Amino acid sequence: MQPTRELLLLLLPYLLAVALPGAVGGSGRFWHLTDLHWDPGYEAAAAAGRPCPSGGGRAGPAGPWGSYLCDAPWRLLRSAARAMRRRLAAPDFVLWTGDDTPHVPNEELGEEKVLHIIANLTSLIKETFPGTKVYAAMGNHDFHPKNQFPGKEHRIYKQTAELWQPWLSDASLPLFRAGAFYSEKLPGPGMRGRMVVLNTNLYYDQNDETAGEEDPGGQFQWLEETLTNASRADEMVYIVGHVPPGFFEKKRGKPWFRRGFNERYLGIVQKHHSVIAAQFFGHHHTDSFRMFYSPTGTPINVMFLAPGVTPWKTTLPGVSNGANNPAIRVVSYDQDTLQVLDMVTYYLNLTHANKMASAWQEEFPEWEEEYRLTEAFQVPDGSAHSMQTVLQRLSRDPHYLQLYYEFNSARYDLEPCQQECRVDHLCAIREVDFMKYDECVKTNSSASAASSVWLLVFCVFVGFLSPQRVL
Repeated sequence: MQPTRELLLLLLPYLLAVALPGAVGGSGRFWHLTDLHWDPGYEAAAAAGRPCPSGGGRAGPAGPWGSYLCDAPWRLLRSAARAMRRRLAAPDFVLWTGDDTPHVPNEELGEEKVLHIIANLTSLIKETFPGTKVYAAMGNHDFHPKNQFPGKEHRIYKQTAELWQPWLSDASLPLFRAGAFYSEKLPGPGMRGRMVVLNTNLYYDQNDETAGEEDPGGQFQWLEETLTNASRADEMVYIVGHVPPGFFEKKRGKPWFRRGFNERYLGIVQKHHSVIAAQFFGHHHTDSFRMFYSPTGTPINVMFLAPGVTPWKTTLPGVSNGANNPAIRVVSYDQDTLQVLDMVTYYLNLTHANKMASAWQEEFPEWEEEYRLTEAFQVPDGSAHSMQTVLQRLSRDPHYLQLYYEFNSARYDLEPCQQECRVDHLCAIREVDFMKYDECVKTNSSASAASSVWLLVFCVFVGFLSPQRVL
């Protein structure tokens, strides 16, 4: 019997790996940081009593830690870095999904200023996490002119590649110089994960450089080949980028990708979803997620949109309460399967921080834990199945919808999310496809309108029968 027992002991780790996926790899944690939007002119403008450069002439209170009308001052970015180091000083890696420069006209920037800002923020992240692997994606503001990313080599790509060279492998450098996208294996012995960092600015509907192209930079073809190779190598993949597909939840009918690019991206996710563990994007400055489904309607993947560090109030017409509190995020994941296990979002109550500040002294404010995904929404993890459960709860339970809505702006906008707001958020989460999104909005808006009419009729009827109306 002894040899059999010894054999079982030898096989035990492998049996556990089959019974409990991820048991061998264990769990890890990483930071997701996005939309820093540094405004180098903030402090000087505030000291002189002028509107900040990124405020577009909008006047408002400029506190020591920032303003909701402005992009981030350097003090706010240092505060975020300090909070990250205090909360998790040794992450497995860092995701940095772009947008570094302020919301100012192109004539106030130029290539040199854009590269100067990227260099300064790169240095801040390197100092905060020395020796840590960083997977960095370019945002639509990390170029000059902004948004106009070409699908070919460019000086800004080459210079940014030099700045990020410590984080890029020798194989990634030529790809980045040619189109600002790349793929890397996750760090650590035995890791079977891969990071795919995209330049989705190529698909942005504001990018005139790529408007007439079918596959700018050959990125779609490269992505398909990378995912196919990952499948053959038994690897799981995270897809990372800045501009996401689908629609902005705070403005009805506002997509980011051009229609053809959106369709092709969605098709790739549907085709290769078995190797895509999750997707992580920024750009919105808001906290949300996007569901991806098979053609038969089965949830197959989820994209997490992280809130931004900048508190800047958007000037996009039609957006109500379009600012946010600064926020940062830790993601817990299974190191073997890459399944998202949980997410914890930390935020800075900017109003409170400015109010409590002693003039402009260097007393860092506290970044509070805003919420933990599994606790707030009562799900076991961040899988596509669990996030579909979250979506169903948002659809059916006003309590969960309101909770999500307050998290959406990192507790800046605490107003009730009413019928139109509800339709905009739920349809944006549920439908990445252009046609299905339009159908969702139309159907749910009609249903909301019908409910309002019947409610009005009911109230009139009840009022007519009430004792107060009896003569």
